[in-house]
Amino acid sequence: MDFSVYAAGLSIGLSLIVAIGAQNAFVLRQGLRREHVFAVCLTCAVSDAILITLGVSSFRQVAEVLPWLDPVMRYGGAAFLIWYGLRSLISAFRSSGALVVGEGAGESFRRTLLTCLALTWLNPHVYLDTVVLLGTISTQFPGGQVPFAAGAATGSFLFFFGLGYGARWLRPLFAKPASWRILETLIGLMMGGLAIGLVAGR
Repeated sequence: MDFSVYAAGLSIGLSLIVAIGAQNAFVLRQGLRREHVFAVCLTCAVSDAILITLGVSSFRQVAEVLPWLDPVMRYGGAAFLIWYGLRSLISAFRSSGALVVGEGAGESFRRTLLTCLALTWLNPHVYLDTVVLLGTISTQFPGGQVPFAAGAATGSFLFFFGLGYGARWLRPLFAKPASWRILETLIGLMMGGLAIGLVAGR
């Protein structure tokens, strides 16, 4: 296995998944409450791995049948990354809020799992990040789709389990608006770098 490609998949996968969103907030909430944490983390990570595998394994074949698809997705993906990055930077400068995790009665395992599946599979951004963006970026590593997908999937497992089980240590940190502003700034810069890489074909 090409470790450099694996590391690229890992870093890019993490940079896409770290963004604040409904799914991540749900995982953090469950971790803070210590409710069904393993099941929630596993569901999110396995779902990501399935979608990443689909995008990385199929995107090149589809692009060969439809040669116009690669440049369209490359520039479209770059445009989305720029927009996403700018949104993160704007949020970093304007936002004064922090992630608030509500308190209340615990939910059943079934309801928790159904909520987790809905936040994962009914979220269009999940498909854009895993299938489209990672699928497009993987074409920059000819013959390295397997290590790239493995790296990106590893990033999902590390992130979700780290977020779920590390939530109790993160609570004081993310109660501070400044922490989210720093994170949003880093996300914005990473998205810009990815957009440049896509357009440059690196």
